[in-house]
Amino acid sequence: MAAAAVVSSVPAGAQDLELRIGPDGVRPVIRDNDRRGPPPPRRGCDERQARAAAREAGLRDPEVVRVTPGRVIVEGYTRRGLERITFANERGCPEI
Repeated sequence: MAAAAVVSSVPAGAQDLELRIGPDGVRPVIRDNDRRGPPPPRRGCDERQARAAAREAGLRDPEVVRVTPGRVIVEGYTRRGLERITFANERGCPEI
């Protein structure tokens, strides 16, 4: 009877509030309806992807030297010496 009085005393406007009765007693639980799941994956070309693309293009020991909103610059070695490749900071790391 007491639990019914507690549950009925919750205001009607509090739809995100839930009362749970368990071994630790009655406790309020606030439901978060604003959750939309995990954040979306980062878009663009991250450093790991840029190094992998530079290796595929023929660079040895590639290293990201600069990242801007528009491009990712990677340096590495070829037979002729130090080379630089620029990738667009977009999904898939297309070479510029």
